[in-house]
Amino acid sequence: MLQSLMPLIVFLSWLALPVTLVCIVDDWLLRPRRALRSSPPPRAPAALALLYGILPVLIMAAVLRLLLAERLDFSAVLLAITVLTGLVWAVDAWLLRPARERAARAAGRDPAQIPEPGTVDYARSFFPVALVVLLLRSFIFEPFRIPSDSMMPTLLDGDFIIVNKFAYGLRLPVLNRKIVAIGEPQRGEVVVFRWPVDPSTNFIKRLVGLPGDHVEVRDNHVYVNGQAVPAPPLPKKYDDGCYVNFTLADEQLGTHRHQAMYCPVAIDRQPLLPGCHRRGVRGYVCGEEDAPGGGRVPPFDGVVPPGHYLMMGDNRDNSDDGRSWGYVPEQNLVGRATRIWFNWDWGRGGGPIWSRIGAAIP
Repeated sequence: MLQSLMPLIVFLSWLALPVTLVCIVDDWLLRPRRALRSSPPPRAPAALALLYGILPVLIMAAVLRLLLAERLDFSAVLLAITVLTGLVWAVDAWLLRPARERAARAAGRDPAQIPEPGTVDYARSFFPVALVVLLLRSFIFEPFRIPSDSMMPTLLDGDFIIVNKFAYGLRLPVLNRKIVAIGEPQRGEVVVFRWPVDPSTNFIKRLVGLPGDHVEVRDNHVYVNGQAVPAPPLPKKYDDGCYVNFTLADEQLGTHRHQAMYCPVAIDRQPLLPGCHRRGVRGYVCGEEDAPGGGRVPPFDGVVPPGHYLMMGDNRDNSDDGRSWGYVPEQNLVGRATRIWFNWDWGRGGGPIWSRIGAAIP
């Protein structure tokens, strides 16, 4: 439903900015002058009244687009909101409110009877909230939505997780520059980072290779510095209707024990599966023999450069990770994924998976 409405949501969200600016200029600067010229204050012109009427709808569309966005830098948005609301509050307190009071006295009016612009009231209310959220999100914890299947079976598309922002040091918002060193990434941790190919996009993967490590991936087996990573296959196959007959492995990376999934043969990636109830996913079937037209994930062999890390998804056959685009520099790290706080996959029928809420991330 939401996907079909996205063009309308995007259009309304683009309208929100100019309409908001017009309403702010009128409410903050022009409406107080109209209020001084007559009593009771005159009604706003019809065009402005229309803009005030549709403004809540446009703001709701903009907020919804922010919630659904995968490439948007929320830290930059929060920083902009904090700065703008703080400026509005400060400029009004130091300049415009004294000017309104002087104009009211000059017109023989009681300044207390001139209503405060709604823009100022909202700015004063939102500024401390935005500041606290910015500080918490930048330095303590940040929510993140899993946007793909690359971390299955550990994380599902639609999981909402908590990211520990201070695990790898305190960093300035937007710039992501470390200002206080606290801890270092450990092998096996699930890490959120800025994708080196496009830093405006956040990725989440498992840390497999530390700086200086020689990592090989052959036939779905991971070798670090010549030693095979323990990953005995489990007797139970993974089958959720969209992924069929996949092998599960009980993998041990460092101190982190988790499940990884893979197909020992080439995958049939486009079958139409009646048991797959996710929009936009046709299905992936792991058969007994190599699927016609399928393909195997090519082997990987590389040494992690100093100051970089190798990240891989737990869904080894369906993950866009460091095996294809390279290593993650230290300055791109965002934080360590710790816990699932909610689950809702917009493309999956049946609503939230309640059993996942509150689960720790291994």
